[in-house]
Amino acid sequence: MRHRRSLIPAFVFACASLAPWPAVGAPPVRSSDTQAEAPAGPAVNINTAGVKELMKLDGVGRQVAEKIVTYRDAHGPFKKPEELRKVEGVGKELWERNRTRIVVK
Repeated sequence: MRHRRSLIPAFVFACASLAPWPAVGAPPVRSSDTQAEAPAGPAVNINTAGVKELMKLDGVGRQVAEKIVTYRDAHGPFKKPEELRKVEGVGKELWERNRTRIVVK
């Protein structure tokens, strides 16, 4: 009887070690990978938007919005949305977060 008692925990342990475990070494899921491509808000026309409207873009504060307006005033209207990246303070991350919302009309 004693011999059986010691075999039961060993049997349970052996069965548990055969069960599938979650992939511990798998890379974490990035939030940017799981976000839908749909815009997080209404489209913003960067050729007509003022500072307040530009600040509605994700990650655009007053300083960056003012730089966008200043750049637009100095260089004329944007021809393509990608030209916004030429503005100081608009980096790759800010562009990627907002590119589906930025329009040029």
